[in-house]
Amino acid sequence: MKELREIQALIQLIDDPDENVFEHVRDRLRTYGSEAIPFLESSWEQESMGLLFQSRIENLIHEIQFEETKKDLTQWAESEDKDLLKGAIIVSRYQYPGLDEQMIIETIQQLRRDVWLELNDSMTAFEKVNIMNRIYFGLYKFHGDTKNFHSPMNSFLNTVIESRKGNPLSLCLIYSIVAQSLDLPIYGVNLPNHFILAFMDEHGSGQYLKEKNDYGILFYINPFSKGTIFGMKDIKEFLDGLNLPHERSYFEPCSHSDIIRRMITNLIASFQQVGNAQKVDELTQMRELIP
Repeated sequence: MKELREIQALIQLIDDPDENVFEHVRDRLRTYGSEAIPFLESSWEQESMGLLFQSRIENLIHEIQFEETKKDLTQWAESEDKDLLKGAIIVSRYQYPGLDEQMIIETIQQLRRDVWLELNDSMTAFEKVNIMNRIYFGLYKFHGDTKNFHSPMNSFLNTVIESRKGNPLSLCLIYSIVAQSLDLPIYGVNLPNHFILAFMDEHGSGQYLKEKNDYGILFYINPFSKGTIFGMKDIKEFLDGLNLPHERSYFEPCSHSDIIRRMITNLIASFQQVGNAQKVDELTQMRELIP
């Protein structure tokens, strides 16, 4: 009760004209973290205290939520497993603090069930990927956003699931999460200016293919192109077109930290294009939290 009374008393001082008083009030409210947000939101809705009051409330809520996001991201980066879905949700929560996390989880679980129903152990890797592609791109209609490629909406997991469209990384991320939950060895590959997936050659099947892969990959998948399957030669040609060396990291799966860092980098580029300096600065801070 004492804390509740203090929060309410501090909120009454938010529009104090003395900057020193306001800074003290803001710093004190920030120490309460997310606990203060319901009271701040309620005051914003109910009080008719003018534009200064509302503006300061909005900024304060954002500051608290941003600190919470950074704290969650730090904990994720320090965790042993670095769960990919959890990391992507944390990044999405930066823009959408009240996102429906359960909706994301349930959609992915339903997608997994629909793929699982059609898989069987006798199928080849190619056949299993064809099932994944038919359900992911055909039934669920996920697709690459070619019209607004650089839109930040193509990076946030909740908006990608709602709109069924995204950029190469977000489409790969959902695809690989579903695949791995079905024990399909499909992992992200962090290419320059692109992002693809690799199907690992766990059973040495690559020796029967014409093209030998030096990195333990059976084949590659491009979800931005509705799951097109291709080989190492295509990556080499892609890199040659960009005048880049054939570095090992461009052919092998990357870490979950690399994926989340790349997701944030994509968002930084998106907000740079629209000139949102505040979001660029905040996202840069977030990226620096992932070693």
